[in-house]
Amino acid sequence: MKSAVSGSSQRAYWLKKLHEWHWISSAICLIGMLLFAFTGITLNHAGQIESKPRVETREGQMSPELLPPLQALQAGLKDKPKSEASPEFPAPVAAFIRSEMKVDVSGRAVEWSDDEAYVPMPRPGGDAWLRVDLKEGAMEYESTDRGWISYINDLHKGRNTGGAWSLFLDVFAVGCLVFCITGLLILKMHSERRPLTWPMVGLGLVIPALLALLLIH
Repeated sequence: MKSAVSGSSQRAYWLKKLHEWHWISSAICLIGMLLFAFTGITLNHAGQIESKPRVETREGQMSPELLPPLQALQAGLKDKPKSEASPEFPAPVAAFIRSEMKVDVSGRAVEWSDDEAYVPMPRPGGDAWLRVDLKEGAMEYESTDRGWISYINDLHKGRNTGGAWSLFLDVFAVGCLVFCITGLLILKMHSERRPLTWPMVGLGLVIPALLALLLIH
């Protein structure tokens, strides 16, 4: 009798703990799961969702005093391995570009060629770039905004989102694993009184497996 009572109380203890972890993980992941479920639909129908990119262009002229140092920097990079080459604009150049073009290039990698310095600035939901002609000093900037659907789709994929969002995706993935595993264990503990539990779980495995094997080529 004691053994039965002890087993029952132990089961109740672990069921309570599983419910606690399940609701905590679901609360933490709720908004993220809604976002990822919605963007799963938008990504699956990306070709059917029309978007009109908004393109903005600006032009300017590099300061004559700053152009020779840029040319000297570019010439000095020719004989250096890419790993040793300075990838950024000098601080005075970055400050001038920020003032003249209203574009912040501080800390961004620069792609150097014989005739120009090119700064790619990709971001979620859009793209941008800045080009500086190293001979004439002409500056050209272009920014493309593909809209909020493209933005949240890129968040889903972690495209051009940076380290902080990448860390969030890892934490979110762990939270989803906790949510699913605790849900599975709760199903197991209730399965004796719910005979459809394992057939339904099996369908969740068999249906996508059959679709992948038979209909995806």
